[in-house]
Amino acid sequence: MKKFLNDPKQFVPEFLEGIQLASDGALKYEPKYNLIYRADMPSDSKVSIIQGSGSGHEPAHTMIVGKGMLDAACPGDVFAGPPVDFVVETSKLMNSKMGILHIVNNYTGDRAAFEMGRELCEAEGLRIETLLVNDDVAVKDSTWTVGRRGVAGNFFVIKAVGAASEKGADLDELMRIGNKVVANVRTMGIALSSCTPPTRGTPLFEIAEDEMEVGIGIHGEPGRQRTKLVPATEIVDLLLNAIVPDLPFKDGDEVALMVNGLGGTTIAELYLLYGIAHKKLAAKGIKVFRSYVGEYCTSLEMAGAHISILKVDDEIKDLLLAPADVSIRIF
Repeated sequence: MKKFLNDPKQFVPEFLEGIQLASDGALKYEPKYNLIYRADMPSDSKVSIIQGSGSGHEPAHTMIVGKGMLDAACPGDVFAGPPVDFVVETSKLMNSKMGILHIVNNYTGDRAAFEMGRELCEAEGLRIETLLVNDDVAVKDSTWTVGRRGVAGNFFVIKAVGAASEKGADLDELMRIGNKVVANVRTMGIALSSCTPPTRGTPLFEIAEDEMEVGIGIHGEPGRQRTKLVPATEIVDLLLNAIVPDLPFKDGDEVALMVNGLGGTTIAELYLLYGIAHKKLAAKGIKVFRSYVGEYCTSLEMAGAHISILKVDDEIKDLLLAPADVSIRIF
């Protein structure tokens, strides 16, 4: 294993501190609960939006805390859901008169922590609602999951409810919007390599140089099949042939199209995949309203990509186009 590390057990706290220091005061960091939160929150004029999940998927979720996105994130260790006390203390700190929205990817550990945390908070009078994200079409039940997994489509959910929250939407309205996005987004991924969690020191799984895992999970969970590596056009076909019929997406639909890198794929390769996917959707009469190409939800240094497609209408378009201000800057 070659990584920039000190003590592997301090990997998460040290990079979280780095996020806070790089934010120019926009974010605060509470190391006791792995908590990154907006310095100007909570506010009784908006619902507080919180996500946890494991670390190792950056920029999700700690690097998308900011105006128009998340108000706070409390990750667990790498590929581990947050402890219950992280959820409880984060919710208490971010409590607003308008309530709290938890966004939870569908993994057993994440769900258990947030369900128990919500119960404990509600016993103290906090009002909380929970959005469950399950956009992965690859498999129904898998390692760590009952039902479909929540993967890169989670970004669209955060973007929509974050924008609506800034406009003053109440908790019931945010639940309606969030569930609408969840119902209209589908994702599937593919991996060309494994990855190595810092405290483990060895790859999560073995995969040959000439193989790929179709339908990979973001923690290295098996997908639909392992096959020999094929050209990029065939890879896009494999993903779209699973995603498009699932909703289904059809002639005349407008969509947001995301190609999400899993951490070890070059941006040039991601744009190559995007171009192929864009043209194939156009051939089906599906128009791309807005493109997203880059790293949104990774698996450490895994080589691979997701394709996510979100069917949009005027309401979702407005929310996707609304301004957001997070800690990630490219210039």
